[in-house]
Amino acid sequence: MSTGAGKAPAYWFGGAVPWHAWMLSRIYGAAIALRMRLFRIGLLRRVRVGKPVLVVGNLIAGGSGKTPLTIAVVERLRAAGWKPGVATRGYGRADAGTARWVERDTDPTLGGDEPVLIARRTHAKVRADRDRVAAARALIAAGCDIVVCDDGLQHYRLQRDVEIEVIDGRRRYGNGELLPAGPLREPVERARSCDFHVLNLGGDDGVEAGFGEWPMRLVADQAYPLLGGRPSALTSFAGQRVHAVAGIGDPERFFAMLRGFGIAVVPHAFADHHRYSADDLQFGSDLPVLVTEKDAVKCAGLASDRYFSVPVRGELSEAFWVALLDRVGRLR
Repeated sequence: MSTGAGKAPAYWFGGAVPWHAWMLSRIYGAAIALRMRLFRIGLLRRVRVGKPVLVVGNLIAGGSGKTPLTIAVVERLRAAGWKPGVATRGYGRADAGTARWVERDTDPTLGGDEPVLIARRTHAKVRADRDRVAAARALIAAGCDIVVCDDGLQHYRLQRDVEIEVIDGRRRYGNGELLPAGPLREPVERARSCDFHVLNLGGDDGVEAGFGEWPMRLVADQAYPLLGGRPSALTSFAGQRVHAVAGIGDPERFFAMLRGFGIAVVPHAFADHHRYSADDLQFGSDLPVLVTEKDAVKCAGLASDRYFSVPVRGELSEAFWVALLDRVGRLR
C-alpha cells in the first residue's frame, strides 16, 4: 500500500470515512500486526550492520518534517566527531530497484528529490536503496561510522539503535485510523517504542509540545535565485504578490510561512514528490516565484531569473542535542 506521494483524502483529518476505506484499513491493520509479531518472535530476522543506526521517521503517510531533521542530525553528528552517512529509499525516483550513490549534482529523477537535497546540504555520503540493510552496509564500507536513515521507521529488517519519531504539529495523527481510512502507517501505540519524539512546529509558535515531545521550528530567512546569484532576504518580498510552489507533504505550511513575512501568496500546491514539467509552471503573470528547497532541485532546469528557492533549517533546543548525542555516544 503506497504511503508516499499523492493528495491526502480530506477525511484523513476529519469527516466521515467511506466504508470501503474503513474495511481495507482493518485488513491492513491485521497485516501490520502479523508482520510485527513475526519480527518479535524471530521468524522474520533483524540484521545488525556493525555500526550504530539512527532512524528518523514518522507514523503518518506523507511529510512531517523528517528531511530537515535528518539534515540537522547529520550536521550535529559530524560536529561531534562522527562520520555519518544517510540511507534512504529515495521515494519517487526512476529505476527505484537500482541502488545508487546520490551526490549534490545527481539528477533528482534518478536520485530522488530528498536524497539530492540532503547531499547538497550536508555533503555527507547518501545511498538510495530500497534495501536499507544493503544501503547501510554500503555506507559503512565507504567509511561511515554511523548510519542515519531518512524515513524507515517501518523497515524493521534493519536493526536500529535509536528511533526518532517526527510528528506534524498541525496535523498530528489525523483521525487516528490506519491506511487507507486514515494517515497512519502503524498504530499510534507504535510511538511508545521510539526513543525521541520531535514535534514539528513549522513556523507556528502557537503550537505547543506535549509531555515528552521536543519542539522543532522550521526557520527560513533567505531566498536563493535558482539560476545562481546572491540571496535576498525574505523580508524583501513583504508587501509583494508572489507565486508560491510547494510539492511537499503539507504545502499549506510553506504558504503560511511566507504569509508570516507579509508576502501576498498566490499558492500552487502539488503532490508530494511531484515531477515538474514546463506546463506546471505556466502561471500567466511575471510575479516572482518562490519554491521550497525540495522542489527547487527539480525546477532548476525550468526556471527563469524570477525563481527563488526558500530553504528551511530545523532548530531544536540544546537540551535535545545533549540528550541525543549522549545516547548516541554510548553506542561507541
